[in-house]
Amino acid sequence: MSEEKDRVDGTADETKAETKSSDHHTEDTYEKVCFMCRRPESKAGKMITLPGNINICPDCMQKSFDAMNQNPGQINEMMNNMNNMPNIGMLDLSGLSNQIPNRQRVKKKEEKKKTKEFSIKDIPPPHRIKAMLDEYVIGQDRAKKVMSVAVYNHYKRVFAPQDGNIEIEKSNMLMIGPTGSGKTYLVQTLARLLDVPLAITDATSLTEAGYIGDDIESVVSKLLAAADNDVERAEHGIIFIDEIDKIAKKKNTNQRDVSGEAVQQGMLKLLEGSDIEVPVGANSKNAMVPLETVNTRNILFICGGAFPDLTDIIKERLNKTASIGFQADLKDKYDGDKNLLSQVTLEDLRTFGMVPEFLGRLPIVFTLESLNEDMLVEILKEPKNAILKQYKRLLELDEVKLEFDDDALRSIARKALEKDTGARALRSIIEDFMLDIMYEIPKDSSIGEVIITKDYIEKTGGPTILLRGQEVPKLEQK
Repeated sequence: MSEEKDRVDGTADETKAETKSSDHHTEDTYEKVCFMCRRPESKAGKMITLPGNINICPDCMQKSFDAMNQNPGQINEMMNNMNNMPNIGMLDLSGLSNQIPNRQRVKKKEEKKKTKEFSIKDIPPPHRIKAMLDEYVIGQDRAKKVMSVAVYNHYKRVFAPQDGNIEIEKSNMLMIGPTGSGKTYLVQTLARLLDVPLAITDATSLTEAGYIGDDIESVVSKLLAAADNDVERAEHGIIFIDEIDKIAKKKNTNQRDVSGEAVQQGMLKLLEGSDIEVPVGANSKNAMVPLETVNTRNILFICGGAFPDLTDIIKERLNKTASIGFQADLKDKYDGDKNLLSQVTLEDLRTFGMVPEFLGRLPIVFTLESLNEDMLVEILKEPKNAILKQYKRLLELDEVKLEFDDDALRSIARKALEKDTGARALRSIIEDFMLDIMYEIPKDSSIGEVIITKDYIEKTGGPTILLRGQEVPKLEQK
Protein backbone atom coordinates (compact mmCIF):
# COMPACT_ATOMS: atom_id res chain seq x y z
CA MET A 1 0.00 0.00 0.00
CA SER A 2 2.79 2.41 0.83
CA GLU A 3 4.51 1.80 -2.54
CA GLU A 4 1.23 2.39 -4.41
CA LYS A 5 0.63 5.58 -2.42
CA ASP A 6 4.14 6.83 -3.24
CA ARG A 7 3.55 6.08 -6.94
CA VAL A 8 0.25 8.01 -6.90
CA ASP A 9 1.85 10.93 -5.08
CA GLY A 10 4.71 10.94 -7.60
CA THR A 11 2.28 10.98 -10.51
CA ALA A 12 0.38 13.86 -8.93
CA ASP A 13 3.61 15.81 -8.45
CA GLU A 14 4.55 15.22 -12.11
CA THR A 15 1.11 16.42 -13.21
CA LYS A 16 1.43 19.57 -11.13
CA ALA A 17 4.90 20.22 -12.55
CA GLU A 18 3.59 19.78 -16.14
CA THR A 19 0.70 22.13 -15.40
CA LYS A 20 3.05 24.75 -14.00
CA SER A 21 5.38 24.47 -17.00
CA SER A 22 2.45 24.78 -19.44
CA ASP A 23 1.13 27.81 -17.56
CA HIS A 24 4.60 29.37 -17.66
CA HIS A 25 4.81 28.69 -21.42
CA THR A 26 1.40 30.30 -21.89
CA GLU A 27 2.43 33.40 -19.97
CA ASP A 28 5.58 33.66 -22.09
CA THR A 29 3.57 33.32 -25.31
CA TYR A 30 0.64 35.64 -24.61
CA GLU A 31 0.53 39.18 -23.30
CA LYS A 32 -0.67 39.92 -19.78
CA VAL A 33 -4.27 41.15 -19.60
CA CYS A 34 -5.60 43.62 -17.04
CA PHE A 35 -7.92 41.97 -14.52
CA MET A 36 -10.27 44.98 -14.52
CA CYS A 37 -10.36 46.56 -18.01
CA ARG A 38 -9.27 43.45 -20.01
CA ARG A 39 -6.75 45.41 -22.11
CA PRO A 40 -3.52 43.66 -23.14
CA GLU A 41 -0.12 44.91 -22.01
CA SER A 42 0.70 46.37 -25.43
CA LYS A 43 -2.30 48.72 -25.13
CA ALA A 44 -2.43 49.48 -21.41
CA GLY A 45 1.28 49.62 -20.58
CA LYS A 46 3.40 47.65 -18.12
CA MET A 47 1.23 45.55 -15.81
CA ILE A 48 1.42 45.55 -12.03
CA THR A 49 1.32 41.96 -10.74
CA LEU A 50 -0.42 41.49 -7.40
CA PRO A 51 -0.37 38.38 -5.19
CA GLY A 52 -2.41 35.58 -6.70
CA ASN A 53 -1.09 36.24 -10.23
CA ILE A 54 -3.52 39.14 -10.75
CA ASN A 55 -2.42 41.74 -13.30
CA ILE A 56 -3.68 45.33 -13.18
CA CYS A 57 -2.74 48.14 -15.53
CA PRO A 58 -1.52 51.51 -14.17
CA ASP A 59 -4.75 53.29 -15.20
CA CYS A 60 -7.01 50.91 -13.27
CA MET A 61 -4.65 50.98 -10.29
CA GLN A 62 -4.73 54.78 -10.25
CA LYS A 63 -8.52 54.81 -10.51
CA SER A 64 -8.69 52.44 -7.54
CA PHE A 65 -6.44 54.70 -5.45
CA ASP A 66 -8.50 57.75 -6.42
CA ALA A 67 -11.70 56.00 -5.37
CA MET A 68 -10.15 55.11 -2.00
CA ASN A 69 -8.95 58.69 -1.39
CA GLN A 70 -12.33 60.20 -2.27
CA ASN A 71 -14.42 57.85 -0.11
CA PRO A 72 -12.25 56.59 2.79
CA GLY A 73 -15.32 55.98 4.97
CA GLN A 74 -16.86 53.55 2.52
CA ILE A 75 -13.58 51.67 2.20
CA ASN A 76 -13.30 51.26 6.00
CA GLU A 77 -16.92 50.11 6.22
CA MET A 78 -16.37 47.59 3.40
CA MET A 79 -13.24 46.20 5.09
CA ASN A 80 -15.13 45.80 8.39
CA ASN A 81 -17.93 43.96 6.65
CA MET A 82 -15.44 41.68 4.93
CA ASN A 83 -13.82 40.83 8.29
CA ASN A 84 -17.21 39.86 9.70
CA MET A 85 -18.05 37.61 6.74
CA PRO A 86 -17.36 33.90 7.35
CA ASN A 87 -14.99 31.96 5.07
CA ILE A 88 -13.79 35.17 3.37
CA GLY A 89 -10.29 33.73 3.41
CA MET A 90 -11.40 30.94 1.07
CA LEU A 91 -12.00 33.43 -1.78
CA ASP A 92 -9.31 32.89 -4.42
CA LEU A 93 -9.05 35.75 -6.92
CA SER A 94 -6.24 34.06 -8.84
CA GLY A 95 -8.76 31.65 -10.32
CA LEU A 96 -10.72 34.56 -11.76
CA SER A 97 -7.65 36.05 -13.41
CA ASN A 98 -6.91 32.82 -15.26
CA GLN A 99 -10.41 32.45 -16.69
CA ILE A 100 -9.57 34.39 -19.88
CA PRO A 101 -9.30 31.79 -22.68
CA ASN A 102 -6.23 31.86 -24.91
CA ARG A 103 -8.35 32.64 -27.99
CA GLN A 104 -9.14 36.02 -26.34
CA ARG A 105 -5.51 36.81 -25.54
CA VAL A 106 -3.03 38.61 -27.75
CA LYS A 107 0.24 36.94 -28.66
CA LYS A 108 3.48 38.70 -27.84
CA LYS A 109 5.37 40.10 -30.81
CA GLU A 110 8.61 38.24 -31.47
CA GLU A 111 11.29 40.70 -32.52
CA LYS A 112 13.67 38.00 -33.77
CA LYS A 113 11.38 36.82 -36.56
CA LYS A 114 10.90 40.22 -38.14
CA THR A 115 14.09 40.30 -40.15
CA LYS A 116 13.56 36.81 -41.56
CA GLU A 117 9.83 36.92 -42.34
CA PHE A 118 9.60 40.21 -44.17
CA SER A 119 11.83 39.84 -47.18
CA ILE A 120 11.11 40.52 -50.84
CA LYS A 121 13.23 37.49 -51.76
CA ASP A 122 10.68 35.18 -50.12
CA ILE A 123 7.89 36.28 -52.48
CA PRO A 124 7.50 33.84 -55.40
CA PRO A 125 7.33 35.52 -58.84
CA PRO A 126 4.03 35.46 -60.77
CA HIS A 127 4.95 32.52 -63.01
CA ARG A 128 5.76 30.38 -59.97
CA ILE A 129 2.53 31.38 -58.22
CA LYS A 130 0.55 30.42 -61.34
CA ALA A 131 2.46 27.15 -61.68
CA MET A 132 1.55 26.26 -58.10
CA LEU A 133 -2.09 27.13 -58.74
CA ASP A 134 -2.06 24.98 -61.90
CA GLU A 135 -1.39 21.91 -59.77
CA TYR A 136 -4.69 22.37 -57.91
CA VAL A 137 -6.98 24.44 -60.16
CA ILE A 138 -8.04 23.35 -63.66
CA GLY A 139 -8.59 25.99 -66.34
CA GLN A 140 -9.21 29.66 -65.48
CA ASP A 141 -5.80 30.59 -66.93
CA ARG A 142 -6.54 34.30 -67.19
CA ALA A 143 -7.92 34.48 -63.64
CA LYS A 144 -4.85 32.69 -62.25
CA LYS A 145 -2.53 35.00 -64.19
CA VAL A 146 -4.31 38.13 -62.93
CA MET A 147 -4.27 36.88 -59.33
CA SER A 148 -0.59 35.91 -59.50
CA VAL A 149 0.49 39.34 -60.73
CA ALA A 150 -1.79 41.17 -58.26
CA VAL A 151 -0.58 39.17 -55.26
CA TYR A 152 3.06 39.56 -56.30
CA ASN A 153 2.68 43.33 -56.65
CA HIS A 154 0.80 43.57 -53.36
CA TYR A 155 3.50 41.87 -51.30
CA LYS A 156 6.22 43.82 -53.12
CA ARG A 157 4.39 46.94 -51.99
CA VAL A 158 4.23 45.62 -48.42
CA PHE A 159 7.85 44.54 -48.08
CA ALA A 160 9.58 47.16 -50.21
CA PRO A 161 11.32 50.06 -48.43
CA GLN A 162 9.24 53.21 -48.25
CA ASP A 163 9.85 55.87 -50.91
CA GLY A 164 8.68 59.33 -49.96
CA ASN A 165 7.98 60.36 -53.55
CA ILE A 166 6.00 57.36 -54.83
CA GLU A 167 3.28 55.53 -52.92
CA ILE A 168 1.99 52.29 -54.46
CA GLU A 169 -1.74 51.70 -54.07
CA LYS A 170 -3.30 48.45 -52.91
CA SER A 171 -4.16 45.70 -55.40
CA ASN A 172 -7.56 44.70 -54.03
CA MET A 173 -9.46 42.39 -56.38
CA LEU A 174 -13.04 41.76 -57.48
CA MET A 175 -13.65 38.38 -59.09
CA ILE A 176 -16.89 37.65 -60.93
CA GLY A 177 -17.89 34.16 -61.92
CA PRO A 178 -20.82 31.73 -61.96
CA THR A 179 -21.46 29.49 -58.98
CA GLY A 180 -19.09 26.55 -58.72
CA SER A 181 -16.44 28.07 -61.00
CA GLY A 182 -13.78 28.04 -58.25
CA LYS A 183 -13.72 31.53 -56.71
CA THR A 184 -13.36 30.43 -53.09
CA TYR A 185 -11.14 27.49 -54.00
CA LEU A 186 -8.71 29.78 -55.83
CA VAL A 187 -8.32 32.05 -52.80
CA GLN A 188 -7.98 29.13 -50.37
CA THR A 189 -5.29 27.53 -52.52
CA LEU A 190 -3.44 30.83 -52.91
CA ALA A 191 -3.36 31.50 -49.16
CA ARG A 192 -2.20 27.95 -48.43
CA LEU A 193 0.63 28.12 -50.97
CA LEU A 194 1.83 31.51 -49.70
CA ASP A 195 1.42 30.45 -46.04
CA VAL A 196 -0.45 33.60 -45.02
CA PRO A 197 -3.51 33.79 -42.75
CA LEU A 198 -6.84 33.80 -44.56
CA ALA A 199 -10.30 34.84 -43.41
CA ILE A 200 -13.36 33.92 -45.47
CA THR A 201 -16.69 35.58 -44.76
CA ASP A 202 -20.02 36.06 -46.49
CA ALA A 203 -21.20 39.59 -47.19
CA THR A 204 -24.78 38.42 -46.55
CA SER A 205 -24.20 38.47 -42.78
CA LEU A 206 -22.79 42.02 -42.71
CA THR A 207 -25.04 44.91 -41.65
CA GLU A 208 -24.61 48.55 -40.79
CA ALA A 209 -23.33 49.18 -37.25
CA GLY A 210 -26.12 49.09 -34.67
CA TYR A 211 -28.29 46.50 -36.42
CA ILE A 212 -28.65 42.76 -35.92
CA GLY A 213 -25.88 40.90 -37.73
CA ASP A 214 -22.10 41.12 -37.96
CA ASP A 215 -20.43 44.52 -37.98
CA ILE A 216 -18.07 45.29 -40.83
CA GLU A 217 -15.05 45.06 -38.48
CA SER A 218 -15.90 41.40 -37.79
CA VAL A 219 -14.08 40.36 -40.99
CA VAL A 220 -10.82 41.71 -39.52
CA SER A 221 -11.58 39.94 -36.24
CA LYS A 222 -11.83 36.63 -38.14
CA LEU A 223 -8.47 37.28 -39.78
CA LEU A 224 -6.90 37.99 -36.38
CA ALA A 225 -8.25 34.67 -35.11
CA ALA A 226 -6.87 32.88 -38.20
CA ALA A 227 -3.45 34.40 -37.40
CA ASP A 228 -3.65 33.00 -33.85
CA ASN A 229 -4.07 36.53 -32.46
CA ASP A 230 -0.72 37.59 -33.91
CA VAL A 231 -1.47 41.17 -35.00
CA GLU A 232 1.63 41.60 -37.13
CA ARG A 233 0.96 38.38 -39.07
CA ALA A 234 -2.71 39.31 -39.52
CA GLU A 235 -1.73 42.66 -41.03
CA HIS A 236 -0.14 40.76 -43.94
CA GLY A 237 -2.99 38.32 -44.51
CA ILE A 238 -5.82 37.95 -47.02
CA ILE A 239 -9.53 38.59 -46.47
CA PHE A 240 -11.96 37.02 -48.94
CA ILE A 241 -15.50 38.45 -48.87
CA ASP A 242 -17.82 36.13 -50.78
CA GLU A 243 -21.33 36.88 -52.05
CA ILE A 244 -20.34 40.53 -52.52
CA ASP A 245 -23.19 40.95 -55.02
CA LYS A 246 -25.68 40.55 -52.16
CA ILE A 247 -24.78 44.01 -50.75
CA ALA A 248 -25.66 45.79 -53.98
CA LYS A 249 -27.74 48.94 -53.66
CA LYS A 250 -31.40 47.97 -53.34
CA LYS A 251 -33.69 49.39 -56.00
CA ASN A 252 -37.24 50.70 -55.54
CA THR A 253 -37.32 50.30 -51.77
CA ASN A 254 -38.57 52.70 -49.10
CA GLN A 255 -36.88 50.85 -46.21
CA ARG A 256 -33.46 51.65 -44.81
CA ASP A 257 -30.81 49.73 -46.75
CA VAL A 258 -28.82 48.40 -43.75
CA SER A 259 -27.27 45.46 -45.60
CA GLY A 260 -26.73 47.03 -49.02
CA GLU A 261 -25.34 50.45 -49.84
CA ALA A 262 -24.68 51.18 -46.15
CA VAL A 263 -22.31 48.20 -45.92
CA GLN A 264 -20.49 49.29 -49.08
CA GLN A 265 -19.99 52.78 -47.61
CA GLY A 266 -18.79 51.31 -44.33
CA MET A 267 -16.20 49.14 -46.08
CA LEU A 268 -14.50 52.04 -47.88
CA LYS A 269 -12.01 52.83 -45.11
CA LEU A 270 -11.47 49.13 -44.50
CA LEU A 271 -10.46 48.50 -48.11
CA GLU A 272 -8.33 51.62 -48.37
CA GLY A 273 -6.43 51.09 -45.12
CA SER A 274 -7.13 52.34 -41.61
CA ASP A 275 -6.71 51.43 -37.95
CA ILE A 276 -9.58 49.19 -36.86
CA GLU A 277 -10.28 48.24 -33.24
CA VAL A 278 -11.44 44.63 -33.21
CA PRO A 279 -12.39 42.32 -30.32
CA VAL A 280 -9.96 39.47 -29.68
CA GLY A 281 -11.64 36.06 -29.76
CA ALA A 282 -15.15 37.40 -30.29
CA ASN A 283 -17.32 38.93 -33.02
CA SER A 284 -18.83 41.73 -30.94
CA LYS A 285 -17.35 44.37 -28.69
CA ASN A 286 -18.19 44.27 -25.00
CA ALA A 287 -16.56 45.19 -21.70
CA MET A 288 -15.23 41.70 -20.99
CA VAL A 289 -13.38 41.21 -24.30
CA PRO A 290 -10.00 42.86 -24.95
CA LEU A 291 -9.67 45.05 -28.03
CA GLU A 292 -6.71 45.15 -30.39
CA THR A 293 -5.88 47.68 -33.12
CA VAL A 294 -5.24 46.20 -36.58
CA ASN A 295 -4.08 48.31 -39.52
CA THR A 296 -5.70 47.17 -42.78
CA ARG A 297 -3.31 49.06 -45.06
CA ASN A 298 -1.34 45.92 -45.93
CA ILE A 299 -4.22 43.43 -45.87
CA LEU A 300 -5.19 42.14 -49.32
CA PHE A 301 -8.95 42.18 -49.87
CA ILE A 302 -10.47 39.88 -52.49
CA CYS A 303 -14.21 40.16 -53.15
CA GLY A 304 -16.15 37.60 -55.14
CA GLY A 305 -19.69 37.09 -56.33
CA ALA A 306 -21.81 35.34 -58.95
CA PHE A 307 -23.76 38.51 -59.93
CA PRO A 308 -26.64 36.44 -61.41
CA ASP A 309 -28.55 39.32 -63.07
CA LEU A 310 -25.44 41.00 -64.45
CA THR A 311 -25.70 39.12 -67.76
CA ASP A 312 -29.03 40.82 -68.51
CA ILE A 313 -27.42 44.24 -67.98
CA ILE A 314 -24.55 43.31 -70.32
CA LYS A 315 -26.99 42.04 -72.99
CA GLU A 316 -28.99 45.27 -72.79
CA ARG A 317 -25.85 47.37 -73.24
CA LEU A 318 -24.55 45.28 -76.15
CA ASN A 319 -27.92 45.25 -77.94
CA LYS A 320 -28.13 49.05 -77.84
CA THR A 321 -25.29 49.39 -80.36
CA ALA A 322 -27.41 48.36 -83.36
CA SER A 323 -31.11 47.81 -82.86
CA ILE A 324 -32.62 49.15 -86.10
CA GLY A 325 -31.86 48.47 -89.79
CA PHE A 326 -30.60 45.61 -91.90
CA GLN A 327 -27.44 45.19 -89.80
CA ALA A 328 -29.25 45.18 -86.47
CA ASP A 329 -28.25 42.50 -83.95
CA LEU A 330 -30.78 39.87 -83.00
CA LYS A 331 -32.19 40.17 -79.50
CA ASP A 332 -31.21 36.58 -78.69
CA LYS A 333 -27.70 36.88 -80.14
CA TYR A 334 -26.00 36.64 -76.72
CA ASP A 335 -28.40 34.18 -75.06
CA GLY A 336 -26.15 31.18 -75.75
CA ASP A 337 -22.90 32.90 -74.70
CA LYS A 338 -21.70 31.09 -71.57
CA ASN A 339 -18.86 33.56 -70.97
CA LEU A 340 -20.82 36.76 -71.38
CA LEU A 341 -19.52 37.96 -68.00
CA SER A 342 -16.07 38.45 -69.54
CA GLN A 343 -17.44 41.57 -71.33
CA VAL A 344 -18.42 43.29 -68.07
CA THR A 345 -17.52 46.96 -67.51
CA LEU A 346 -17.53 49.17 -64.43
CA GLU A 347 -20.65 50.87 -65.79
CA ASP A 348 -22.44 47.50 -65.78
CA LEU A 349 -21.45 46.98 -62.13
CA ARG A 350 -22.71 50.46 -61.21
CA THR A 351 -26.02 49.66 -62.92
CA PHE A 352 -26.14 46.42 -60.92
CA GLY A 353 -26.02 48.44 -57.70
CA MET A 354 -22.36 48.70 -56.68
CA VAL A 355 -21.32 52.12 -55.38
CA PRO A 356 -18.66 53.91 -57.52
CA GLU A 357 -16.50 54.64 -54.46
CA PHE A 358 -16.56 50.93 -53.58
CA LEU A 359 -15.53 49.88 -57.08
CA GLY A 360 -12.75 52.47 -57.02
CA ARG A 361 -11.11 50.62 -54.13
CA LEU A 362 -11.19 47.33 -56.08
CA PRO A 363 -9.00 48.30 -59.06
CA ILE A 364 -8.50 44.76 -60.39
CA VAL A 365 -11.71 43.25 -61.83
CA PHE A 366 -11.65 39.90 -63.63
CA THR A 367 -14.05 37.09 -64.47
CA LEU A 368 -13.98 33.30 -64.29
CA GLU A 369 -15.16 31.08 -67.12
CA SER A 370 -18.11 28.72 -66.94
CA LEU A 371 -17.01 25.11 -66.68
CA ASN A 372 -17.59 22.83 -69.68
CA GLU A 373 -17.60 19.04 -69.93
CA ASP A 374 -13.87 18.72 -70.69
CA MET A 375 -12.93 20.94 -67.74
CA LEU A 376 -15.13 18.93 -65.38
CA VAL A 377 -13.48 15.68 -66.50
CA GLU A 378 -10.05 17.18 -65.82
CA ILE A 379 -11.21 18.45 -62.42
CA LEU A 380 -12.19 14.87 -61.56
CA LYS A 381 -8.76 13.34 -62.20
CA GLU A 382 -5.97 15.91 -62.75
CA PRO A 383 -5.47 18.11 -59.61
CA LYS A 384 -3.22 16.96 -56.77
CA ASN A 385 -6.22 16.47 -54.49
CA ALA A 386 -8.66 15.34 -57.21
CA ILE A 387 -11.87 13.66 -56.05
CA LEU A 388 -11.07 10.40 -57.85
CA LYS A 389 -7.60 10.27 -56.26
CA GLN A 390 -9.21 10.63 -52.84
CA TYR A 391 -11.56 7.68 -53.41
CA LYS A 392 -8.77 5.58 -54.88
CA ARG A 393 -6.75 6.20 -51.75
CA LEU A 394 -9.69 5.25 -49.52
CA LEU A 395 -10.05 1.89 -51.27
CA GLU A 396 -6.30 1.34 -51.25
CA LEU A 397 -6.55 1.23 -47.46
CA ASP A 398 -8.84 -1.79 -47.96
CA GLU A 399 -6.32 -3.23 -50.48
CA VAL A 400 -8.77 -2.74 -53.35
CA LYS A 401 -7.95 -1.03 -56.66
CA LEU A 402 -10.47 1.48 -58.03
CA GLU A 403 -10.62 2.47 -61.71
CA PHE A 404 -12.95 4.67 -63.79
CA ASP A 405 -13.79 4.23 -67.47
CA ASP A 406 -13.44 7.33 -69.63
CA ASP A 407 -17.10 7.01 -70.64
CA ALA A 408 -18.05 6.96 -66.96
CA LEU A 409 -16.15 10.22 -66.34
CA ARG A 410 -17.95 11.83 -69.29
CA SER A 411 -21.27 10.71 -67.88
CA ILE A 412 -20.45 12.21 -64.48
CA ALA A 413 -19.48 15.52 -66.13
CA ARG A 414 -22.74 15.66 -68.10
CA LYS A 415 -24.77 15.03 -64.95
CA ALA A 416 -22.89 17.86 -63.22
CA LEU A 417 -23.64 20.24 -66.11
CA GLU A 418 -27.35 19.44 -65.79
CA LYS A 419 -27.31 20.49 -62.14
CA ASP A 420 -25.83 23.89 -63.16
CA THR A 421 -23.92 24.30 -59.90
CA GLY A 422 -20.40 23.98 -61.29
CA ALA A 423 -17.68 21.77 -59.84
CA ARG A 424 -19.40 21.39 -56.47
CA ALA A 425 -21.95 19.09 -58.15
CA LEU A 426 -19.24 16.50 -58.85
CA ARG A 427 -18.83 15.53 -55.21
CA SER A 428 -22.55 14.89 -54.63
CA ILE A 429 -22.82 12.76 -57.79
CA ILE A 430 -19.82 10.60 -56.87
CA GLU A 431 -21.01 10.25 -53.26
CA ASP A 432 -24.31 8.91 -54.59
CA PHE A 433 -22.99 6.02 -56.69
CA MET A 434 -19.99 5.24 -54.43
CA LEU A 435 -22.15 4.72 -51.35
CA ASP A 436 -23.04 1.07 -52.04
CA ILE A 437 -19.48 0.25 -53.13
CA MET A 438 -17.94 1.73 -49.99
CA TYR A 439 -20.50 -0.17 -47.91
CA GLU A 440 -20.18 -3.60 -49.55
CA ILE A 441 -16.42 -3.87 -50.21
CA PRO A 442 -15.28 -4.27 -46.57
CA LYS A 443 -17.61 -7.30 -46.30
CA ASP A 444 -15.74 -9.40 -48.90
CA SER A 445 -11.97 -9.69 -48.60
CA SER A 446 -11.72 -11.55 -51.94
CA ILE A 447 -12.50 -8.40 -53.99
CA GLY A 448 -9.35 -7.04 -55.62
CA GLU A 449 -10.52 -4.40 -58.11
CA VAL A 450 -13.62 -2.34 -58.90
CA ILE A 451 -14.13 -0.65 -62.29
CA ILE A 452 -16.78 2.09 -62.49
CA THR A 453 -18.58 1.90 -65.84
CA LYS A 454 -20.88 4.23 -67.74
CA ASP A 455 -23.78 1.79 -67.27
CA TYR A 456 -23.36 1.99 -63.48
CA ILE A 457 -23.33 5.80 -63.52
CA GLU A 458 -26.51 5.91 -65.63
CA LYS A 459 -28.10 3.13 -63.50
CA THR A 460 -28.50 0.70 -66.40
CA GLY A 461 -25.97 -1.81 -65.10
CA GLY A 462 -23.42 -2.43 -62.37
CA PRO A 463 -19.70 -1.92 -61.83
CA THR A 464 -17.13 -4.49 -62.95
CA ILE A 465 -15.85 -6.34 -59.88
CA LEU A 466 -12.72 -8.50 -60.11
CA LEU A 467 -11.52 -10.94 -57.49
CA ARG A 468 -7.92 -11.01 -56.33
CA GLY A 469 -5.67 -12.46 -59.02
CA GLN A 470 -8.35 -12.13 -61.71
CA GLU A 471 -7.46 -10.15 -64.83
CA VAL A 472 -9.64 -7.68 -66.72
CA PRO A 473 -11.42 -9.33 -69.70
CA LYS A 474 -9.79 -8.42 -73.00
CA LEU A 475 -12.96 -6.74 -74.30
CA GLU A 476 -12.92 -4.32 -71.39
CA GLN A 477 -9.20 -3.54 -71.44
CA LYS A 478 -8.36 -0.05 -72.66
